[in-house]
Amino acid sequence: MAKHLEFGQQGEREAQAFLRTQGYQILQLNWRYKWWEIDIIAKEGDILTFVEVKSRSSTQFGEPFQFVDLKKQKNLIKAAGVFLKQINHQGDIRFDIVSIYSHNGKKDISLVKDAFWGSYS
Repeated sequence: MAKHLEFGQQGEREAQAFLRTQGYQILQLNWRYKWWEIDIIAKEGDILTFVEVKSRSSTQFGEPFQFVDLKKQKNLIKAAGVFLKQINHQGDIRFDIVSIYSHNGKKDISLVKDAFWGSYS
């Protein structure tokens, strides 16, 4: 497997562990619909959260969370809309980002709650 794919998968595993320590219940991993993917679908209390994980080994071009651009946000919102219809969800939702910066053998993991908003209906 390519190194960048392994790096990304490792980041997703770290994000899952981190979210659990924050009280999240993981429901789905790498949920797909057509060409869209949601890295993690979880619940924090009564709130259904759609979590994008971004891992980087350098911040030369920005923090990891800054790589969730408008196009990615729109795709996540569309995918979330499909998921919500499939499970007939009624309740609050949120889009979060787990940002992982790996450097010198250390990890900085942060959580951006309510990272963006959008209409999914």
